[in-house]
Amino acid sequence: DDGGIEYYNTIVVQPHLKLVTNQGRGFHVRCKYSTRNNNISIVSDDPRADRLSADPSAELAPMPGCTMKIFSGDPSEKAVAESVKIGDPLTLVISIDAQDTYGLRITDCLVRDGLGWGEQKLINDEGCPVDKEIMGMFEYSEDKTKASVHFQAHKFPYTASVYYQCNVKLCLKADNGCAAVTPPKCGANRLRRQANTDSSEGTPATIEVYSGLYVNEANDLAKAGIDEDSVYSEKTPEDSICISQRSFAIGICIAGLILMLAVIAAILCLLASRRRKKTTSHTGSSIYSGPYTNTAYSHSS
Repeated sequence: DDGGIEYYNTIVVQPHLKLVTNQGRGFHVRCKYSTRNNNISIVSDDPRADRLSADPSAELAPMPGCTMKIFSGDPSEKAVAESVKIGDPLTLVISIDAQDTYGLRITDCLVRDGLGWGEQKLINDEGCPVDKEIMGMFEYSEDKTKASVHFQAHKFPYTASVYYQCNVKLCLKADNGCAAVTPPKCGANRLRRQANTDSSEGTPATIEVYSGLYVNEANDLAKAGIDEDSVYSEKTPEDSICISQRSFAIGICIAGLILMLAVIAAILCLLASRRRKKTTSHTGSSIYSGPYTNTAYSHSS
């Protein structure tokens, strides 16, 4: 509201590259500066330039404030996207302050992972989309002060944080100067006038804008309210049954325990049979084995 722009981020510094230790430190960095009340002055060293014919409204016009926001769904609901899921509809809106001097053109948009490992370009230096499946063409308002584009949430596979960066190039509305560059002419039939205008007018004023959010993996089971450990079956051509990993692990443990008890029982039976063979007496041919009868001392009455 006061015309300032604030950027903030949390930076965690760890001394080890692969391990997280208690020696790490976190820093919350916030930077704020004002973008309004900055006058633009035209200085020319060419003695042939007629300073009296310069447009005073263009010389003293203040730089407009510029913002970039990412909304969930329709931007009219003003729901700023902070944490979304892959495939959720989003709208990226870039706007400058409403005034009659400057218009805008969006160029060089890209998305970064926030870790410095990867980035993907979305809009090229002419303001045209690189891959329409990821992000399409910006739609500009009639007064050339706002541009928006609809796209679906995407992320890098190894992190949930995504950061967007775009360049906002200003054009002068006087003498219909923005009509040649805003909106840009994309495709094979791009007008040569746009390319000539970009090179002849010199380097336009450029403002860099940033925004970020968190994109999480979509979980269909969580949306349906199905428990992670629940058992469910699905008909397949082989009539296979699907069970959860926890139930499968418990079944393997029970089967292993039963097999171990069976092996111990078999070993005990084998040892018991060997002991019985050792303690059993064997019948021999000794004179002391079995009953003995001496007829000489027998007496019958």
